Amino acid sequence: MVDWTTDYLAAGGNRHPSAADWDLASGLLAFGADRNVAVWSPLDDGYQGVKALLHGHTDIVNVVRFFPAQEAFSQTILSGSVDKTIRVWQAKTASPTGFDLAATLEGHESSINCLAVFKGTDIFASGSADATIRIWRIESLGYGMSVKKLQTIQTKPRFFPLALALHSLGAAEDLVLAAAGTKSIVQIYVASTDSQFFHQVTLPGHEGWIRSLSITQESDVADSDLLLASASQDKYIRLWRIIQERPKDNFESVSASGNLEKFLSNKAHKLKTSQNSYSVSFEALLLGHEDWIYTISWRLGEERLQLLSASADNSLAIWESEQSSGVWVCTTRLGEISAQKGSTTATGSTGGFYIGLWSPKGDKLISLGRTGSWRLWNYVLDQDRWLQGIGISGHTKAVADVAWSKDGSYLFSTGSDQTTRLHAAWKRGRKCSWHEMARPQIHGYCLNCIDSNGQIEFISGADEKLLRVFEEPRATADLLDVLCGIHTNVEQTLPDAANIPVLGLSNKAIESAADEVPNTNGHADAENLTSTAHGQTLNEDHPPLEDQLARHTLWPEKEKLYGHGYEISAVASSHDGTVVATSCRASSLEHAVIRLYTTKDWREVRPSLTAHSLTVTALCFSSDDRYLISVGRDRQWAVFERDCVRPEEYLLKHSNPKGHSRMILDACWAPLEAGRVFATAGRDRTVKIWSISVTGTECTTTITAASSVTAVDISSRFSQNNMVIAIGTETGNITLHILKLPNWTVKQKFELDNSLQPSRSVTHLAWRPTLKNISADETNQDKRQLAVASDDSSLRLFSMSGFA
Repeated sequence: MVDWTTDYLAAGGNRHPSAADWDLASGLLAFGADRNVAVWSPLDDGYQGVKALLHGHTDIVNVVRFFPAQEAFSQTILSGSVDKTIRVWQAKTASPTGFDLAATLEGHESSINCLAVFKGTDIFASGSADATIRIWRIESLGYGMSVKKLQTIQTKPRFFPLALALHSLGAAEDLVLAAAGTKSIVQIYVASTDSQFFHQVTLPGHEGWIRSLSITQESDVADSDLLLASASQDKYIRLWRIIQERPKDNFESVSASGNLEKFLSNKAHKLKTSQNSYSVSFEALLLGHEDWIYTISWRLGEERLQLLSASADNSLAIWESEQSSGVWVCTTRLGEISAQKGSTTATGSTGGFYIGLWSPKGDKLISLGRTGSWRLWNYVLDQDRWLQGIGISGHTKAVADVAWSKDGSYLFSTGSDQTTRLHAAWKRGRKCSWHEMARPQIHGYCLNCIDSNGQIEFISGADEKLLRVFEEPRATADLLDVLCGIHTNVEQTLPDAANIPVLGLSNKAIESAADEVPNTNGHADAENLTSTAHGQTLNEDHPPLEDQLARHTLWPEKEKLYGHGYEISAVASSHDGTVVATSCRASSLEHAVIRLYTTKDWREVRPSLTAHSLTVTALCFSSDDRYLISVGRDRQWAVFERDCVRPEEYLLKHSNPKGHSRMILDACWAPLEAGRVFATAGRDRTVKIWSISVTGTECTTTITAASSVTAVDISSRFSQNNMVIAIGTETGNITLHILKLPNWTVKQKFELDNSLQPSRSVTHLAWRPTLKNISADETNQDKRQLAVASDDSSLRLFSMSGFA
């Protein structure tokens, strides 16, 4: 029985202000990652990153909320999606992910944008782009959980709810629901014990859409006033006070100007229930942010009440009320100050923070930026300051390709979010955890393919019709050496670092400055950012933080490869590092060629290899580089053999115009111990094993899958005449097949648990090459690692054992 374990999960957060929540009881953080819900424990001192990816939604997840922990609903997650459904996830220790899907709620006619919950009640509210708010009740049953819809509220005037806040009113059982969205108003609904909400008050004042609402008690006293905060795209935060008392006659202030009254009036709006009366009045206007405010979050501590705000101006702000004057002021500001607003992450602006959250104890903050990465801040009491800690990162769009370094020491991934990322294991004694160690390429086009070339190079292809070759800088080499035990043994001198010039796409090698000269105006010097890399930019005690990844881990570009006329579709580097094969998207014989380049002088080898009539989808060299296989959309595979006289040239040896009945999407070679054997995977739901002999080629085995096969790879480890092949499909299904030689019969089949599979198509599978120097924690000779890239923006790394 094959034992599967998850070593590493990487997925960027969805850029939606409501797409994350931090549970006060368990310390878990749940966030939307494409169509999945990612679960992470930022308080974990082992830095294991994402613990699980929960899949069930069929479209992007917009909102995630933990249902307040009660005995019946311990660790329950609510998630809403563009697929118009709300899904309820319940903690279950027996599940591989720790959670099981307990219920799917339908009824909304459009995307779910916001959810509101409150501890002590069994109801929650949902807001949708169908301009309705629905009230639900979670009911516990003996065999599980059920959710009942209580009410549907039509917004009037009609708007799309983007934020909801739910709270009890004082010591009574009355509930207040605040709703806001694509209007500049906040609407207040009140419900008595029957949980039926009625609209009572409309609060004006903002001048733009309202993105976030947060409500809290002013103190720990049961009947204390409530404070409602509303954050808007008008760059302001407004505070509103809700009190359980009849307002005084002189409480209302009438402005001399009717136009000013809308914004400056302190009118007390009345709220009434069957037994109680309340009033809502404007409390304060918070100014300080320079761009849209996406989220706000209250924290009622032992000593004071604090409000956290996250804005598109690249900052988090903590607001407090001065004890002497009662004036609300910004006491702490975290984030970045950039002189280059709107520029790429490689040279300045991060694009703002979409989410800001408090930790359960209030001593940590978390924020989500444009790159999909989470930043963590820790409050250091003795220094009275916030210092950045180790967060997590991941792709924000489809991961198109993954490739191991030739020695298997680290992993590259690239995708449609226009970045290439380097992942490696951080080793510290007996502890080991995987992290993004560098972001070698931040591009302006979607990246489609990648392969490592030698020990310190990689080559990537994008939609820009050319390929780029990158060389490892000294900063990254030192970091991998210290943290990961990956030694770079090369004769040539490595460049210090790299940067991207303004309005450029090419990473330029630069020399490191000895010391960083501070700028007196407190802003980063735009010219310095593009000309030098300051010394000591990477801390070698821990993996790089997000701002370091975005600015200081670029790899300098060594070469550009021209020749193709359309978007690059596939690239492969020979194992000896002397030849690179490339292809592009094509609909004619002219463009469906395979171009070869020598790495010695990056000269194109002519003539190009011809065999296909449509796009070549995959290229792969055999382990001894004697053969090159290509497969394409024309349902054909072709095998090229290396010329004995001119080793940089390959000549067509075998081909099969009808290898599959539909397009072929991937191919790979078996280890040499199995003979000259390769596998092809097609849209016809089959994987075929082919054997090359003196007389020709023959199909020895056909493996059938449940859906179109998009990725295939054969493990390089060959033992006891068994060959292990991994198969990935367009539905995200991953299976292992153990083939027994010499008959090539399927001995065993193992399927990855459904809860661990990607939620969208598998784009690439890559077995980790056998490491030459096996460390103490990798002494298990039977252990194999498989990297999985998927369209659901996730990168997964699984360990497997038990093949004997």
